[in-house]
Amino acid sequence: MVRSTAIWGSMKVLQVHNRYRVRGGEDTTFDATFGLLQRRSVAVCALVRDSRSIPDSPCARAAAFLTGIYSRSALKATVGLLEKERPDVVHVHNLYPLLSPSVLVACRRARVPVVMRCPNFRLICPTGELFSHGEVCERCLGGREYMCILRNCREDILESVAYAVRCMAARKLHWFTDNVAVFVSPSDFVKRRLADAGLNPDRLVVLPHFVSLPHGVADPVSGDYAAYVGRVTVEKGVEALLQAARQCPELPVRIAGDHSLRADLLAAAPRNVQFVGRLEREEVAQFYRKARFLVVPSLSLETFSLVAAEAMAHGLPVLASRIGGLPEVVDDGVTGLLFGPGNAEELSGLMRRLWRDAALCARLGQAGRQKAMREYAEDVHYARLMGVYEKAMGLRQAEQRTDPVG
Repeated sequence: MVRSTAIWGSMKVLQVHNRYRVRGGEDTTFDATFGLLQRRSVAVCALVRDSRSIPDSPCARAAAFLTGIYSRSALKATVGLLEKERPDVVHVHNLYPLLSPSVLVACRRARVPVVMRCPNFRLICPTGELFSHGEVCERCLGGREYMCILRNCREDILESVAYAVRCMAARKLHWFTDNVAVFVSPSDFVKRRLADAGLNPDRLVVLPHFVSLPHGVADPVSGDYAAYVGRVTVEKGVEALLQAARQCPELPVRIAGDHSLRADLLAAAPRNVQFVGRLEREEVAQFYRKARFLVVPSLSLETFSLVAAEAMAHGLPVLASRIGGLPEVVDDGVTGLLFGPGNAEELSGLMRRLWRDAALCARLGQAGRQKAMREYAEDVHYARLMGVYEKAMGLRQAEQRTDPVG
């Protein structure tokens, strides 16, 4: 596809996102994308809702359940914004629970093409994780969303029902497949999973996340500790990291992330492990710069790994689970080393190897930095993203010749 860079400056994009109660990667990516377009002088506007605005009461939860299926107020807000801003394309990040697929219906009626990010598996899994009760789970695939209820995947039966019903409704009513022009996946792994589930592969585009490239890089050889950055939850595999650390008592490990709900892990951690809590963005950068390497011990099917890409941008080697999209980010033996998910013994051996082999540590770190510059830099992402917008606009124009919806 030939990219008409001359029209990018005249393009207007509507960014749509429902923020989470606990800030995570999707919120970070939304903010980063919005900022990227602003820096590149692309006209950008936003429709944003925040889950932190939902009161913690049964009535409020019930209302959020209903709006998650279909929201007339979100439909009205979208129609008004489309009429006011006249965007060329709508970029959807997250719709649940306060926006819902009604946003997509409004865009289709207004004949504005939609690009939708798929940073998780929400199109095919009610919880979006393909992970339940400590293990990878694909029981809901093929139209069996009721399994989310039977297994109580959210460990809250009301939430499990709500997640299952809204996923089933969206599938049966074709709200995503009929109203989205292009689905954007962060890795080939996600693209294949969505295509296997029935999405048109011609409308699936792989677009990895982008990261900031620091001017100076870390010297992993002089790093003081093995680092972990992320949620301190079961699916992230922190328990395996603690087990590996226990087998390497001479190797300091520092864990950055909110651990307020995991007092059990703090109590069980060996002496060489330090929990440093949740860090702000600049603090995370400092954290990378003082580390020897990063560990990403996920047990779930990671769609990408923003922290791995960030660490590579800082020149750090990455030890990562051989699962999901992680092997696409971390090239085994080139930018880092891979191990079996949950295999603490294998992980401990790799941690010792990197800790002791300065030459290997430096080589992997340098290769990681080069890959980040080549594939995850802002310039690269911007060009690819604008190409995705053009693809969506072209597909919608072709459909409108025969599409009776007005």
